[in-house]
Amino acid sequence: MAYVSIEADERLEEGPEGLQFQSFLDSDNRSSEPGVGNVGSRGYIPDRPGKTSFWQVEHYQPYFDIDTLTVLRRCYSTLIPSKSSYLATHLTPADLYGPFWTLTTLIFSLFVFSSLASSISVYLSDPDAASPTDPLEYNFGLLSIAVGLVYSYGLAVPILLWLGLRYLGVGEWSVVETVALWGYGQFVWIPVSLLCVIPFSAARWTFVGIGFALSGFFLVFNIYPVLATADQKAVRLIAILLVLLHAAIALCFKVLFFSYYPTKGDKSG
Repeated sequence: MAYVSIEADERLEEGPEGLQFQSFLDSDNRSSEPGVGNVGSRGYIPDRPGKTSFWQVEHYQPYFDIDTLTVLRRCYSTLIPSKSSYLATHLTPADLYGPFWTLTTLIFSLFVFSSLASSISVYLSDPDAASPTDPLEYNFGLLSIAVGLVYSYGLAVPILLWLGLRYLGVGEWSVVETVALWGYGQFVWIPVSLLCVIPFSAARWTFVGIGFALSGFFLVFNIYPVLATADQKAVRLIAILLVLLHAAIALCFKVLFFSYYPTKGDKSG
């Protein structure tokens, strides 16, 4: 009988009659190392950022590892007033994929539905001079305004808020959670922009008011508990500033994108 010596450091040895021996010790150890992802049904799933640098793309990759159903659930949950914390109930963990597409879709919605509202107003003003089959006329200046307005409010404001609270010693949340909360909170403006195509002044103001109330309540309800943890009582006054800023953005959406009314028929605008 022949014997084959197997060394501990050998990966593969072939014995008599085609027998093969393979060691899995190294691969098992690698899978248990920190910072190395696991393999699941969806393929390679990286762990949360560990040793990656802030300036590397890999640092942000885990925040975009989320499925569509979860994003949709997080979006429509912002429309339902709740007494539970959105951070604890839905953003576990927080992501950046949903907020990015929420803000981007809002930009697209404001531009397209504003152009549609303008065309409807022109047609209702003079049906003889316009035809429903005429192509829509797009004002691409509105697109630039929407990009600057939405991204500034949806990204710059939460980052500045987080930096300000960190400076004041309030560190109850991360910058990703701040951006995620703020981004998902703007979802309500997407259906509002669709409804504002209706060429009636009272209806548009009502829809904008509802959007302001829902999103404003959502943001204040989830941000105020963080502000309340500050030692300085004056920090809580930031909530008033945020409400005023939110009212300003709602007014901008209404005035800049949905101030088109027919000059004949409905003159309520």
